[in-house]
Amino acid sequence: MAAAAPGALGALRASRVRLVAACCARLGPAAWAGGPAPRRGYSSEVKTEDELRVRHLEEENRGADLKERAKMHSSEVGPFVSKIRAVINDIANLPVPTIAAIDGLALGGGLELALACDIRVAASSAKMGLVETKLAIIPGGGGTQRLPRAIGMSLAKELIFSARVLDGQEAKAVGLISHVLEQNQEGDAAYRKALDLAREFLPQGPVAMRVAKLAINQGMEVDLVTGLAIEEACYAQTISTKDRLEGLLAFKEKRPPRYKGE
Repeated sequence: MAAAAPGALGALRASRVRLVAACCARLGPAAWAGGPAPRRGYSSEVKTEDELRVRHLEEENRGADLKERAKMHSSEVGPFVSKIRAVINDIANLPVPTIAAIDGLALGGGLELALACDIRVAASSAKMGLVETKLAIIPGGGGTQRLPRAIGMSLAKELIFSARVLDGQEAKAVGLISHVLEQNQEGDAAYRKALDLAREFLPQGPVAMRVAKLAINQGMEVDLVTGLAIEEACYAQTISTKDRLEGLLAFKEKRPPRYKGE
């Protein structure tokens, strides 16, 4: 699980997962939790200014390794899935925006990983679905909870019961993803779109981004009155920040603010 400083942005690529952190402040240390570390590599994209950092954690993630799972004793399966669920929950709880970019397959755990992100984009040729019932099991990494919250209960039940696999266009039609793109020759159209979105988010105040995500996530789980109280508490956290004062000054002078953190 990669940890990023407030103000960072993340993108997860669900067939070949990339955790991209683009931040206006310092990047935190990155380490994987929840079992043996996957194959990973860190790299930097082109930086437009000193404060901009874009790094990614990359791994193959089409879902669980069924050959490995078949060799497990039944007593090992529960703890193994619990670790997967914990890692996916950690991604969902990152205090920064995350974007899942699906350029290939996102089946089972791969889609559950994408569902843990704030925003999902996919190539039209991508394939995604919760296919566990075909294997006589159910989604165990949060799929039964996050898919209904993303597309509604009835449709989520239909997709899980049928183990149906959707392409990018179909996923966009049901509201599973926000953007669908024609795949490019490099095979990373969705990932490039995710980076474009991340750069669009980047100029915003880092504290505001963090508490906005918190207010939305927590508010969706409660009634409106409680949700408004959560919003009020989150708003209060932005009042004393230098970012807010700089933003107001920049608006008054009609120039873009340059956020550097709290």
